[in-house]
Amino acid sequence: MKIDVFKIEMSAPDDVRELKKLIDAGEVDPGEIIAVLGKTEGNGCVNDFTRALSTVSFRSLIMAETGWSEAEVSKKVAFVMSGGTEGVMSPHATIFCKHEDGAAGTGEKRLAVSSGFTRDFLPEEQGTMAVVEECRRVTLELMAQAGIDDPADVHFVQIKCPLLTSERILDAKSRGKDVVVHDTYESMGYNRGASALGVAIALGEIPAEAVSQETICHDYSLYSKVASTSAGVELLNCEIILMGNSVNSTSDYRIGHSVMEDAIDFKAVIEAIQSAGLEVDKYPTDEQAKEIVNVFAKAEADSTGYVRGRRNTMHTDSDINHTRHARAVVNGVIAAIVNDPMVYVSGGAEHQGPDGGGPVAVIIKR
Repeated sequence: MKIDVFKIEMSAPDDVRELKKLIDAGEVDPGEIIAVLGKTEGNGCVNDFTRALSTVSFRSLIMAETGWSEAEVSKKVAFVMSGGTEGVMSPHATIFCKHEDGAAGTGEKRLAVSSGFTRDFLPEEQGTMAVVEECRRVTLELMAQAGIDDPADVHFVQIKCPLLTSERILDAKSRGKDVVVHDTYESMGYNRGASALGVAIALGEIPAEAVSQETICHDYSLYSKVASTSAGVELLNCEIILMGNSVNSTSDYRIGHSVMEDAIDFKAVIEAIQSAGLEVDKYPTDEQAKEIVNVFAKAEADSTGYVRGRRNTMHTDSDINHTRHARAVVNGVIAAIVNDPMVYVSGGAEHQGPDGGGPVAVIIKR
């Protein structure tokens, strides 16, 4: 198994020209694409339809290039679009391709990626233990598919989960059911949190018995160090991309991770680069930075309203949502380190790293 990774620029949410160029040049076989992970330039909130537009655009291109039906593409390719490119974050997509070359691994652990899907969730199931259990189940399946035996070799699990809308809440009510929360924006957090807890249980980061409906979005001492979850209106299930290293892979890439303790924890970014196998000192040199394919991180405004003893206004700014502030800050920190603002930073880190922090992963080309 060989995994290839391509990072492409996007001039708009529906811009798929760079992927088309790679396909036309023979660098990407559209039939080997297993996941598209994108950052789109919407607000990242409930009504961010740039995510859906981008998904439709990439799906349509793959349909045209492979001859697959929409249903076939939806079963073969995970489309995870995260809205919000505040600050200097550059809109882009990361394309993951899997080639079954039949070659034996070299014995060195190399990048292994697998993607999959949970079942659809009814409105009353969103943000509940049903999401936790499904994400736990699929995470374990994807580990096996990627040829990863040790949970310690899983370095990033990216999930796109659903959210509640007024229509979905009314649908539950019409059937005599209630939903976990009636605020549609808050439903994003509950779904993100439940998804992350499913990953944490699957990887043995927390015991299953520690998680209940009462702990979701309440007990933040429970979290995953590798889960990154993002909610969107464009789906009813969870789409999952699992990334790790395996001796069964012949990829030219490796991945590593660390955990940012707060929004300006640049040391954790360096640790993630080192974890991937790039020997850096304080910062990557210009030549080393070229070996970094992409950085993936979660961003969260600390619930206290402080970072390192200094007050901020992320939670008290009535004009700009705190997730948008957090994405801009974390992107700025990472961009300065790797000399590239085109990195993936997703906001809303419920049960994803400690309060105010979040997982950060780095893929490098060997």
